[in-house]
Amino acid sequence: MNSVPDPQNLPGGKVYIEGRYRKLTRDLPQTVFFCPQCKGHPRRRRGCEKCEGFGKLTRDSVQELVCWVLGSALKTRKNKFHGAGREDIDVRMLGRGRPFVLEFINPKELKVDLAELEAEINRRNEGRLEIEGLHWSDKPRVRFLKETHNAKEYMVRAEVEGTPKAGAFEALVGQRFDLAQKTPQRVAHRRADLVRERWLEVLSAQPAEEPNQWLVSVRTQHGTYVKEAVTGEGGMTEPSISGLVGVPCRCLELDVLNILDAEGEAIPVRQAPTAFGQGL
Repeated sequence: MNSVPDPQNLPGGKVYIEGRYRKLTRDLPQTVFFCPQCKGHPRRRRGCEKCEGFGKLTRDSVQELVCWVLGSALKTRKNKFHGAGREDIDVRMLGRGRPFVLEFINPKELKVDLAELEAEINRRNEGRLEIEGLHWSDKPRVRFLKETHNAKEYMVRAEVEGTPKAGAFEALVGQRFDLAQKTPQRVAHRRADLVRERWLEVLSAQPAEEPNQWLVSVRTQHGTYVKEAVTGEGGMTEPSISGLVGVPCRCLELDVLNILDAEGEAIPVRQAPTAFGQGL
């Protein structure tokens, strides 16, 4: 294990812990999902009809499940979660997991065993969340994760309305398409109204066991709205899988299988630096 940070030399009173997470359920956001109406404010949430006084729209999150254990060991409740992108609540994060850095503010205890804490997090959240490779990190890694553009590999379970032409799905395999995507309606409240140019490559396509369903694996450029790349959202994404196979398709389930480099190639799992502050 790499060296424990020196408590006398913590820039801004902060420590950073890096790892990867796999999200195994479709009801778990990456970070705390505060109610959009009351924002979780202690007084405003009391009479909030949106969250019924809970202050959040989900019971927990990846951030909370990890930080309840790590924060308790470090003796601090103050933390920030920095992920290499994020997936929707109803999207699983599989494969080797998504890199993240946790920033803990003013910890009172640093002599902790990260391997033991990792095992405890996994024990508590079996079947929902898995953490791998926890190690001490540095502030520059936060910027690196935020600024690096990662392509991703997905598995789509698509429901098809009607009967596509024979071989229509199979004909997509191995092709890379340049997409023009207008900002989807589901994120229009927090994203600028732009037309984004992205690429999507179809890796495989096969009928699922269920009728009128297909399993399609794709590789996409960072920032691609995959659900809309399936449906087309009424022409707001062109081309789309729906348009290419000639029948309406709906994304029933979506899984992230891999986090890749900008060009879509696999990237090695980063090992812990040999000493605190090294290996960036």
